Amino acid sequence: MKLLLLTPQLPYPPRQGTTIRNFYLLKYLAQRHTVDLLSFCAPGEALAADSPLYTLCRRVTTLPQPVRTTRQRLLDTIGSRLPDMARRLDDPAMHRLAQQWVSEEGYDVAQVEGIEMAQYGASATQSRRQGRPIVVFDNHNCEYLLQKRNALTDLGNWRRWPAALYSLIQWQKLRRYEAACCRQADAVLAVSQADRAALERLVPGLNVTEIRNGIDLDAYQPTEPAPPRPPFKLLFTGKMDYRPNIDAVLWFGRAVLPLIQQQEPNVRFQIVGLNPHARLDELRANPAIEITGGVPDVRPYFAGATVCVIPMRVGGGTRLKALEAMACAKPIVSTSLGVEGIPVTHGQELLLADTPAAFAAATLAILAAARQGARHEGGRVRGLGLRARRFVEAQYSWTQIMPGLKRVYEATLATGAHARHTES
Repeated sequence: MKLLLLTPQLPYPPRQGTTIRNFYLLKYLAQRHTVDLLSFCAPGEALAADSPLYTLCRRVTTLPQPVRTTRQRLLDTIGSRLPDMARRLDDPAMHRLAQQWVSEEGYDVAQVEGIEMAQYGASATQSRRQGRPIVVFDNHNCEYLLQKRNALTDLGNWRRWPAALYSLIQWQKLRRYEAACCRQADAVLAVSQADRAALERLVPGLNVTEIRNGIDLDAYQPTEPAPPRPPFKLLFTGKMDYRPNIDAVLWFGRAVLPLIQQQEPNVRFQIVGLNPHARLDELRANPAIEITGGVPDVRPYFAGATVCVIPMRVGGGTRLKALEAMACAKPIVSTSLGVEGIPVTHGQELLLADTPAAFAAATLAILAAARQGARHEGGRVRGLGLRARRFVEAQYSWTQIMPGLKRVYEATLATGAHARHTES
């Protein structure tokens, strides 16, 4: 098949959730089909001359992400029926390119990655012929649900009421817009059963296919356990200008870490990820907290970690940080929301805790085992990690996941689900 992929930022290098998913989708598809890529470049990002995207794709074109001022965002929030995410990457030049390429190339499939790019699926339908390409909307997060959770979390802190008001407005706008994006697409993908169910509640009768996030099992391998001596490293990974990640590390740093330090003072909380937000500056005053910013390779941090913590209180989708830690056979403590959509069992693949006291206790239990040098498979530290590794091997390798996407293409093309969009 001939495929057009539209992404909100370059899929390579795959350094955070969106780009990781998009890169491995592209890598798999390019082995079996002809793939063209239209992508935005984030500020400071450029397509390198030796990028593997040139090898994977027949044709690659990029445009800089459009820039919107704070004033324009405020005016749009007040005066537009469209949510912020619909305006964020709205670019006339990208609309023209999408229409032109579809008209010229005769694609079988045009796949838009994430809700910010959904509008370009509509552009693709304007230029298609004889019902092709079908438009596939790959919804990386159930965004209306994410904003609802943001709003309800921030309402509990009066200092965050402006952010809560923003999310309340976006939640209502996104309910309408996300539903419209799903209806206009010929096929809709979700990354977890939880997101699939939320979208099907939003649009009764909608048929959503789960194409879950996966992990490169060759790239993420178990290592020897971290040395059973302090300082013990507690690791959090993720893009650090992403609001749910900011909330997670602030909650952990304020409410959980002090409880851990009361019993185990010799710990170090490492926050590893791109673009640390200014809201994290308060954590820098704590000598036990290290904020690295972006790093060339996160795997050495996994190798050195005693515990991976996922203290998420907001969010949706599937946590790639969880899959990476599990693939590295690391002990994990997570909130229930931190692994939502991943069918893990407390005490088998990881420990679950949803209050500061419970989260601290679970972390301390693993640290105590590490201090005792519990390295054997039956020990709590090593046992959790090894069972987590077996779990992702069985369910989350890309080679197991990706054939499902091919079946979506074939079924949608065969059943003529695109006919409602075809011009008479």
